[in-house]
Amino acid sequence: MKKIFAAVLSAMLITIPIPMNPASAQTQKDTVLEKAHKLASTIVSDYKVTSLQYAIMDKGEIVLSDSTGVRDKATHAPITKDTMFGIGSVSKMYVTAAAMMLADAGKIDIDQPLVTYIKDFSMADERYKEITPRMLMNHSSGLYGSHYANSILFDDNDTGNRDELLLRLQSERLKSKPGEYSVYCNDGFQLLEILVERVSGLSYTEFLDQKINQPLKFTSTQTPLSTFDREKLAKTYYPGLEQALPAENANVIGAGGIYSSAEELAAFGDVLSGNRTNILSKQSAAAMQSAEYRKGIWVPEETNSFNYGLGWDAVSLAPFDDYGIKALSKGGDTVMYHAALTTLPEHNISIAVLSSGGSSLYNTVFASNVLLEYLQDTGKIQKILPDRTFEPSVKADMPAEQLAYSGLYGAVGTTVNVEMKNGEIKLPALEGGIIPPQTYVYTGNGQFKSNDGKTEISFDKPANGKIYLKLKAYVNFPGIGQAVMVTYEYQKLDANPLQPATKAAWEKRSNKDYYRLGEKINSLFYLSPDNLVWNIAVDSENGYASGTRIVDEHTAVNAAEIPVMSGRDAFDLNFHTEDNKEYLTIDGQSYLSEDAVNPIYGGSTSVCTIGDSGHAVWFKIDAKSAAKTMHVEAPASGGVMVYDGKGMLVYSSIVNKDKSSVILPEGGMIVFGGAAGDVFQINMK
Repeated sequence: MKKIFAAVLSAMLITIPIPMNPASAQTQKDTVLEKAHKLASTIVSDYKVTSLQYAIMDKGEIVLSDSTGVRDKATHAPITKDTMFGIGSVSKMYVTAAAMMLADAGKIDIDQPLVTYIKDFSMADERYKEITPRMLMNHSSGLYGSHYANSILFDDNDTGNRDELLLRLQSERLKSKPGEYSVYCNDGFQLLEILVERVSGLSYTEFLDQKINQPLKFTSTQTPLSTFDREKLAKTYYPGLEQALPAENANVIGAGGIYSSAEELAAFGDVLSGNRTNILSKQSAAAMQSAEYRKGIWVPEETNSFNYGLGWDAVSLAPFDDYGIKALSKGGDTVMYHAALTTLPEHNISIAVLSSGGSSLYNTVFASNVLLEYLQDTGKIQKILPDRTFEPSVKADMPAEQLAYSGLYGAVGTTVNVEMKNGEIKLPALEGGIIPPQTYVYTGNGQFKSNDGKTEISFDKPANGKIYLKLKAYVNFPGIGQAVMVTYEYQKLDANPLQPATKAAWEKRSNKDYYRLGEKINSLFYLSPDNLVWNIAVDSENGYASGTRIVDEHTAVNAAEIPVMSGRDAFDLNFHTEDNKEYLTIDGQSYLSEDAVNPIYGGSTSVCTIGDSGHAVWFKIDAKSAAKTMHVEAPASGGVMVYDGKGMLVYSSIVNKDKSSVILPEGGMIVFGGAAGDVFQINMK
């Protein structure tokens, strides 16, 4: 679920000072505890984290268990070892292990077609018959990626997203041949969840409880469908809203819906190391650790934060490879929770780091640095190597043949013109904003580098014949540590000339917003309208729109076939008109054109009614209603959100339950949602 948190990350760049919590456990060396305290304090004070919980297990024993921050800001209630957090995509390790447990029992073969076990799985692309459970686990299925609609909800464990997946896939195609390359894919793990249920005869929540929780005596590892005390969950907070948010339920359980504690997650790392053969065989644990990423197209460098196994994000995580130590890693992000699990299978050591706020990347870097301290203190390594340092780039003469790499490039959701002028390339922000927009200069050997030398751009043409812009970056997180990322960031695209009528149709849509209609009003995606509003960026000269290749006046299809990350969560664009209103369909979800969104009535009283479709109703805030106080009487099943002109949430009836009035900001938006027939009484002053 990693991509979900990106849209809210930029809104959370604020400092939240939180008092430290005393240590709850001791380690063999005080230096490990001190190192963990120091890093955790920095994450909480400088990286928008309310609470951070972490634990190390060594040879079956918890040797460090501690936390920083508070569970609840209002009461200053501390984090305890039993406080629970959402673990996001670390949940993928559980469903992968569940599938491998079925393989251990001889009930499935992970290299047989998926249709052997999910007989009603079908797609509008005959290649779907080639997909195997292994391909779901190593991200090489060729599926578009993720169906996010109504997946993460406040106080609501509605399983409709997962229940509708097979139906939605029936009308979809693949973006690549199964097994051709690995690119992050949430839907594959939702299919694994369905497979586990079909083969075992148990619900997935029951399977986890009976096959994992009970043998391990876990009490904090639960799903949104489990019965447990929700007060054990760490509270979450959103900028601009003082109250704690309601409980977050990630209802795509196989992909990202499990809750746990750091101690129990670290203990599960022992299972994944192959040390609990009553649950998972050593052979299956070893198979999960294999270099699956090398079975298809992949970036050439081995030192990386990404190298997929079965479920694992990395089966050779940097910087542990510098020490000759095999490290396995999995990160996870929902909207508000973030998690990291790092396991050293040869040493039977695991560390889990969970947080409310922040990101899995921060947690992973924290985990690496604390583990290195622990390895040094226990004599497994002699010393900790310093972070990589770099000299400022020195510009070199660029060979003329490099100019052949100029042109149009794209990734999911975007295109960019790569121009080389005087041996320089200017690029926008990369890796979701982690790497800022900057100019890269040619330094020789086919490489362009940032001025500080930390980020390197080059071009690669692997066996599939496509040209990729490759990124290699060492990223420093002040006070936490350093991470290295090597990815294919963009793919070179061919020109796609359009017929005049097609070109004109798409140019009318350029830079228009389209508003999602089918998202439940208690969805966490309403925290940031970026999750629900599509702005269409049209490059009519080259024939692309928001990274998709335009086919005709109403359709554009995914153009990105990029391994690792930048080709994930692909989509097509499909437009149609009803009652003179234009609608956009993406992943089966309907969006309404901004042209059909009306200003809210500025008079003293009005009503808003949810239609038979149950679709949300959006309004603009114009000069007639701006600065007025809006009071809304909402039905129990309904809710209303208000955003300012910059898209920041200023009011949510779901969160602000004791508040029914808001001053309307000019240029903002309002959305009403609820059940079909719900009526909202609106008063303006």
